[in-house]
Amino acid sequence: MPRILGVDIPKEKRIEAALPYIYGVGPANTLEILKEANIDINRRAKDLSDEEIARITSIIQNNYIIEGDLRREVSQNVKRHVDIGTYRGLRHRRGLPVRGQRTKTNARIRKGKKPSVGGKKTK
Repeated sequence: MPRILGVDIPKEKRIEAALPYIYGVGPANTLEILKEANIDINRRAKDLSDEEIARITSIIQNNYIIEGDLRREVSQNVKRHVDIGTYRGLRHRRGLPVRGQRTKTNARIRKGKKPSVGGKKTK
C-alpha cells in the first residue's frame, strides 16, 4: 500500500479514486493534483514510482490543508460558533441540523433514535 502523508491509500484502485482517502482531498482536488504532477488518472496506485509519490506528496503539502490540521481547523470553527452564541452554534450545541433542514420529520441522524412512548392499556 502506498503511503501519502501518513495515510495508506488502496493499491488496487486507480489513483484518481485512491487519493480522496486522504481527509481534505476530494475528487476535484485530486484531478488538479494529478494534472500538476503529470500523472495519468487511470494508473493504479500500486504502479506509481517513489518519485511520483514524492511529487504528489509535495504538491499536497504545499497547496492544501489536510488531515489533522484540517480537522483541528474545522473543530475550532465549530467551537467558535458555539462560544459566540450564533444560531449555528446553538444548533451544534443542541445536536440539531445546522444548515436549515426540517426537523419535524427526518433529521434522525442528528437527533438520534426516536424516543419510545409508553403504550396505553385499554379497559
